[in-house]
Formats: sequence, C-alpha cells, structure tokens
Amino acid sequence: MQSKHAKLTWANLLFPLALVLFEFAVYICNDMVQPAMLAVTREFLVDASWAPTSMTAFLIGGALLPWLTGPLSDRIGRRPVLLFGVAYFTIACLATYLVSSIEAFIALRLLQGVGLCFINAVGYASLQESFEESAAVRVTALMANVALIAPLVGPLAGAALLELAPWRSGFLFIAGLSFLALIGLYLRMPETVAPSHEKLPLSSMGRDYLKVFGHSRFVLAALCIPLLALPLMGWIALSPVLLVRDLHMSTVEYGLMQLPVFGGLIAGNLALAVIADRWPLGRSALVGMWPIVGGLAVMVGGVLFSSVPQYWMVAGMSLMAFGEGLAFGVLYRFALMSCDLAGRGTISASMSMISMAGYAVGIELFRQVYQASGLTGFAVLSLCFSLAYVLLGRKMVGIAMAERAAPAERQGELAGQSA
Repeated sequence: MQSKHAKLTWANLLFPLALVLFEFAVYICNDMVQPAMLAVTREFLVDASWAPTSMTAFLIGGALLPWLTGPLSDRIGRRPVLLFGVAYFTIACLATYLVSSIEAFIALRLLQGVGLCFINAVGYASLQESFEESAAVRVTALMANVALIAPLVGPLAGAALLELAPWRSGFLFIAGLSFLALIGLYLRMPETVAPSHEKLPLSSMGRDYLKVFGHSRFVLAALCIPLLALPLMGWIALSPVLLVRDLHMSTVEYGLMQLPVFGGLIAGNLALAVIADRWPLGRSALVGMWPIVGGLAVMVGGVLFSSVPQYWMVAGMSLMAFGEGLAFGVLYRFALMSCDLAGRGTISASMSMISMAGYAVGIELFRQVYQASGLTGFAVLSLCFSLAYVLLGRKMVGIAMAERAAPAERQGELAGQSA
C-alpha cells in the first residue's frame, strides 16, 4: 500500500485520470447508444418500442452487484476487483458483434450495465483512500464533471457516428476507451487496502451491511446526497415535457436551455476544486445552500407570477446547480468517512444503494406531483427537497466540521503549552 497524496501532481493524477476515462466509457455506453436504437430495431426486425428497453436493461445491470463489489474489494483489494471490472466491461462491449437478436442484445446491455457497479463502490473508494481529505475532495469535484459531459456529448457523438459507420462500431469505440483506461489503471492504480485470504461468506457481508445501515449518522449523511441532487435529477427527467410540451419551446431551444444549467454545475465543481484547500472543509457546502434555496425560490416565483416562466426556471436551476457543485464532493467525503463499522468498499456500496433508492423514489414523486399540479407542482417539490436538504445538511456538515476542527484545536493547545 502507498501513502496518501496530499497534493495534486501530474504523477499522482494519472490514476484518477484513468478512472475517469473508464467512468466516461461506461456512461457514454448508455448515452451514446440511444441514438442508434432505431437502427438496432430495424436490423433485428422488431418494433421501435424496444428502444427504451436498452436503457432500462443497462440501468438494471448497474444495480445488480454494488452490494458484492464493495465488500469483495475490502477483502481481496481494490486493484484486482477494479481491473477485473474494466476488463469485463471491455469484453462485454466487444461481444456486441456476436449478438443476432434483440433479446440477446438486451441481455448484453444488462451485462454491460454491470460496469457501473465498479465505479462508485470500488473506484471512488480507492480514490478517497489514495488522497488526503482536501485533495480527495478536489479530485472528486473535477471528476464529477464527467457525469455531466457524457449526457451532453454522448447522444451527439452517437448520432454523428451513425452517419459514418454501422451502429456496432460505437461499441468498438467504447471498448477502445475502456481498454485505454485498463492500461492506465494497471500501470498507476495503487492498492489502498491490505488483501485478505479469508473467505467472504454472505452472512459476514450481511452483518456488515446491518451495522452500516444501523448507523444513524451514516444514513443521515448519505441521505443528504439524493436530497441535494433530486431537483436537478427531476429537471433532467421532466424538462423535455416542461419546456417543449407545456411551454411550447422547440427542441433546439430546449437544448440551449440546458447549457446554463449544466454550466452552473460545472462552475460549482470547478469552484470547489479551487477552494477545497483554502477553506475549512464543509464551508463550501454551507455557502452552497444559499444559491440552492435561492435559485429554487426564484423558479417557484417565476412559475407563479411570470408570463415567461421558462427563463426563471432555467435561471433558478442554474443557481441551484452551482450550489450543488459546491457541495457534492464534500458531502460524499463526509458520508464516506462518517462510519468505521465496515470497510470503505462496503460503506461506498451502501451509499450507492441509498442514493439509487432515493433517486428512484424522488423521481417517481416528481412524476406524480407533476401529473397532479403541472409546472407549479414541479417547482414547489424541488424547493421542498432543497429545504429538506438544508435542514439535514446543516446538521451533518456541522458535525463533520466540528470533528475536523477538534484535532487542530488540540494541536494548537499542545503547541502553546510547549512554547
């Protein structure tokens, strides 16, 4: 095992760069493929209604194994589990050339989605263990932008590639990116846990998960993440309906309206990367609460009182996204480090499961409220989620900041006594 990096240099950034390349490859395997689905259904002589099933299968695959990959990496090491995962995903993409029916294609999409299980539960756990706290937050903030670039670049790249080459070539491109990531990880990924040769019985894993989910502080800290992210997740899910169908905007105008929203999130992540080692860890999350609540209050006011609510909605969501960028990396670190009852892989996997469950419930609640109350319901529910986040987040961030301030105060007292 290697010592933790306190500063970011080109040498120690090669591991997170390789990890983020794998993350990008997995994400565009979802976003880049969707434009090709009509060509896929034509080749397999099936109805176009199969097209959404590809994304559903991919996301189901992503939910299958984080409960296993996290604890397994605690036991045998992060490095072998992640290297296996990247190699597996590369092969699963190349296997697209073997399918000859829509059923086989959908089954393969599920297997490709399993690649998601190795990113948070293994890759990000190793990343957090490889860097000192402020450096880890900066790297996480910079890497978070990949999740934003993929849904913007993926569909455009997929459509462009479809004009030039057969749809299967997109999977060849994705496999190439994943293979480059595999090489980088093989060369530069450190091992951050001491491997054990003990068996990993399911009963032991179950006990670990019971301990983690029974730790109230961890659960509350982990819940801050979906509460923070749900307004933007709801926007991504419903904005095509809100802007195009309800407010009669064109698809081009809809696309342009997304730029300031995602730009706000990217700006928030970059700002966090700059200030992470200058401010006490946690202050950016507290500061970010102001644009989060203020932005969504602006959105509610625009929906209620303006004749052009779309511009107020975009302005409010952009402010909210900036605040989310200031907070997300910090909240992830605080939640991951809030519990020591199991290995970091198990804790990271638990965070992923809490987040996925929160997103699923929250987006369904957005759908139900929108159907009942339209734009107003969407805006008010977004504000309610942000207020719930602030009420819970202020408490959890305050606890984490107090814990980190106490050792510094003790060191100051000892220095004063020795002087």
